[in-house]
Amino acid sequence: MAGELKKLWVLLSLRVLLSVSGSWSGVRAQTQAQVPCYFVFGDSLVDNGNNNAISSLAKANYRPYGIEFPRGPTGRFCNGRTTADVFGEFHTSLSYSSTGQNWASSKPLFFFLPLNFWVSIIPPYATTRGQDVLKGVNYASAAAGIRDETGQQLGARISMNRQLRNYKNTVSQIVNILGDENSAADYLSKCIYSVGMGSNDYLNNYFMPQIYSTSCRYTPEQYADVLIKQYSKQLRTLYKYGARKVVLIGVGQIGCSPSELAQFSPNGTACVERINRANQLFNIRLKSLVDNFNKNLADAKFIYVNAYGIFQDLLENPSSFGFRVTNAGCCGVGRNNGQITCLPFQIPCPKRDEYLFWDAYHPTEAVNVIIARRSYSAQSSSDTYPIDIRRLAQL
Repeated sequence: MAGELKKLWVLLSLRVLLSVSGSWSGVRAQTQAQVPCYFVFGDSLVDNGNNNAISSLAKANYRPYGIEFPRGPTGRFCNGRTTADVFGEFHTSLSYSSTGQNWASSKPLFFFLPLNFWVSIIPPYATTRGQDVLKGVNYASAAAGIRDETGQQLGARISMNRQLRNYKNTVSQIVNILGDENSAADYLSKCIYSVGMGSNDYLNNYFMPQIYSTSCRYTPEQYADVLIKQYSKQLRTLYKYGARKVVLIGVGQIGCSPSELAQFSPNGTACVERINRANQLFNIRLKSLVDNFNKNLADAKFIYVNAYGIFQDLLENPSSFGFRVTNAGCCGVGRNNGQITCLPFQIPCPKRDEYLFWDAYHPTEAVNVIIARRSYSAQSSSDTYPIDIRRLAQL
């Protein structure tokens, strides 16, 4: 009986989904994935559980993290989905060929489906086994950076260099599964790779002079050059091991996070411009790196996502996006709820969609959805460069 009810619920859910989308006349649904796999590199903005089993203070595998995620706390530093989760939906769930839009881009629709039905999970490297690597792997780690020492005050973390070593291991597995290196290379060339590093190299390195010496050794311009030089080598390694369609996500406005506002903003509202200016120096160089790679690496298709600019829109016009609180975390402790992250079993704010920030550092799911949508299908010419993720997937 329970099994029959479950089947009936799925059928009814699909019927409702189709009925609400019926106004899209002439739209033809496709169930075929846009790309065969999706690989994720990054930090706590997209970590989905890789830090759970390591000795680190940077963990989020407890409530209230995951309060709105179907599987509860998983290690995601968010109340719900990360941008990587939303990207995964765009690449692997239903798409509509006449508009180029994915059904998940219309927020209310997926809530008609049973929990766990809509989520296209890209599994964390820590728990991925066997054939599952063929759909993609998430290597991201909270506190990780381009530089190996970044985040060391928080304990263990998986730096970009280590994430690349883990990826090489995955490539070896794919070669074994598909039978030879040529087949693996052809397969990987069709996949999407997203890489979002650099935030911690500022937050948990350059702007932490009591622990790190980088701000004494380098001006902001010099530090941006040093980071990009190392990042370029790392991305070339990624290319060497099969990546061709690569999304480089710029550093966001760290100077506007509740943590930095609590420490450095005189009124708790004005963003810390010296931090944001340094972030922009990195982003300018990262965007130029896209041109360099596309020109000099055969078959390379790199794009840049302007996360900084998208977030600027949310800060300047919060009410138009439904946000009310822009300078404090939905949960946390101290000024701006920014002195530390969410405490275990802390009761967060009730209206989470009205907050830009979930905790001292990380956006809410509502923000992640907006950033992911505009990265996937650019709303303005400044959102992505030179094309958006949707067009990248079609190449």
